[in-house]
Amino acid sequence: MPYQCDTIDPKKTAVIVVDMQNDFVAPGAPLLSQQAQDMVPRLAETLQACREQGMRVVYTAHVHRRDGCDMGLYDDLYPPIADRSALVDETEGGDIYKPLAPRPGEHVIKKHRYSAFFATDLDLILREWGIETVIITGTTTENCCHATARDAMFHNYKVVFLSDATGTFDYPDMGYGAMSAQQVHQATLAILAFSTAHVMTCQELLARSGVREAVPS
Repeated sequence: MPYQCDTIDPKKTAVIVVDMQNDFVAPGAPLLSQQAQDMVPRLAETLQACREQGMRVVYTAHVHRRDGCDMGLYDDLYPPIADRSALVDETEGGDIYKPLAPRPGEHVIKKHRYSAFFATDLDLILREWGIETVIITGTTTENCCHATARDAMFHNYKVVFLSDATGTFDYPDMGYGAMSAQQVHQATLAILAFSTAHVMTCQELLARSGVREAVPS
C-alpha cells in the first residue's frame, strides 16, 4: 500500500492545477472535459482555502507552438491539436480558465507532454520552495493528472490526488469498449490509490491541513 498523508504541512505543500485551460473547460471548448468544467467552483474554493493556509499554487498549461516544432505525436492523436484549433501557445484557448485564474506571483508552467515534469522546470521550482508534498488537481484524470502524479512520485514527492477536483471526458470504443467519463475517472483513481498517491476529496484534504471550512459538494 502507498503512504497515507494523515496530516499535511501547508508550508511544504504545493497544489498543482493541471491544464484547466479554456480549450479544456470553457463552454464549447474543442477538447471539453465536462467533469472538469463541472468541478470548477469546488476547485476555486479549495484553492482559496489552500492559499490561506500558506500552500503554494502552481498551474500548468499544455500548449504547442503553431509551427509544430514541439508537437511530437500529438498531431497524430488529437485532431484539434493537429489542425491548430486547440492548445496553441499564446492564444486565448491556451490560457487558464478565468474563474481559476492564477493570483499575482503564481506561475504557469508551459508543457508539451502529459506530465508537468517532462522537459519543464517544475521540479526545480518545487525544490527551491522546499516542497515535499504535491496535490494534483485538474484535467484529464487519466492523462495529464495521472502522468504528473506518477512523475511526482518518481521524483520522491508525496502525492495527494483529489478525487473530486479532477475530471475527464467520455471515451469512444477503440476496439476494447467505450467508457464513460465516470468509468475512466474511477478506474484511474483506483489505480493511483494502489500504486502512487493518497486519493482523497477536497474536504479530506482541508481537514488534514487544518482547514475546517466546508467546500461545495
